[in-house]
Amino acid sequence: MLEVFRKLGSIQFDPIAVAGRSHDLVLHARVAEYEPAWCDVLYERGEIFETTNKALSFIPMSEVPWFRSSSGRKGRQFHAAALAENAAVAERVLERIRAEGPLSSRDFDGEAGATKDWFGMPENAVHSVLEAYTVAGIVGLARRDGNVRYYDLIERLLPAEVLAQEVPVRDQLRHKLLSRYRAHGLLGAGGAGGTFARIADPQERNELRKELVELGALLPVELEGVRGPRFVLAEELSLLQAPPEATPSVAFIAPFDSLLWDTALLASLFDFDYVWEGFFPPTKRRWGWYVLPIVFGDRLVGRIEPRIEREAGVVQVLDVWWQDGFAPNRADGFVDAMRDALRAYLRFAGADHLKWAPHIATEKRLFLARP
Repeated sequence: MLEVFRKLGSIQFDPIAVAGRSHDLVLHARVAEYEPAWCDVLYERGEIFETTNKALSFIPMSEVPWFRSSSGRKGRQFHAAALAENAAVAERVLERIRAEGPLSSRDFDGEAGATKDWFGMPENAVHSVLEAYTVAGIVGLARRDGNVRYYDLIERLLPAEVLAQEVPVRDQLRHKLLSRYRAHGLLGAGGAGGTFARIADPQERNELRKELVELGALLPVELEGVRGPRFVLAEELSLLQAPPEATPSVAFIAPFDSLLWDTALLASLFDFDYVWEGFFPPTKRRWGWYVLPIVFGDRLVGRIEPRIEREAGVVQVLDVWWQDGFAPNRADGFVDAMRDALRAYLRFAGADHLKWAPHIATEKRLFLARP
């Protein structure tokens, strides 16, 4: 698990758990026999830390000094205003955390007014203050209880050597930019979508990328059929020059996995049209709400839409879609690999069996998997 964190630099956190939490799915796709509790253990042991990197993410504790300067998800100006406009609440929150240890916003029920968040909807003032203090580096996340976050003073959360390490802001920005290239691999100069969100402005990002190239950390490469240069970590160039043989196994990929950031590149390299349809109304969806791309070896071959029903101990398979030209029963080794992947997913979900939607009876017969 720690090796995955080192290779990717960070893993995006998302609390939606209909098919498994996003960071758990990222690790499940890469770590044999992964169980969701394992990431929680790393978090509780202080080996990973939660911060903002493109989005809310887990990073190795050793990387924290390069992420101390943060604008958060809403920008420094927003968070500074939240502290100024709720000064009395902010003072009380800090006093109680200092005296009582880790607290959540729920521990302040009845003590908070309301402010406005970035969508113009009411937001608990304590929640705003805690997030602003996090951006300011005064508090950090001590633990989670489900989706409830508990905050403590940053000096009680970070090891002394990490707390004492000061990294210049420009070096932090350069490191963050490198982390995005590390997480995805083969990003272009402009990234894709929000790939480079919260890292300076485009002109400064260009300067930072140039510095990374000059330092030898990033190398520009040309890909056949892809417009413009792409950039690869110097230490990973050998993977392009002599690709390792693909493992004939199946993995299910989380919608927020960094592999899927650059959808145009996915289309160019794998002829795979990917869009996360979570924000689409049902009538506008081609596939479904929380759909996981299916990787077989070095190919993206389809999509699966699972739902975990924890109380019933069941995983519902709502639908499966295959890429044009891919026939599951004709692809050498695929059926066995898919069965193995489904068994592993059942263990991951803590479920006893799969429940297939009636209209995919063919897949049920082909892949029927039992623990």
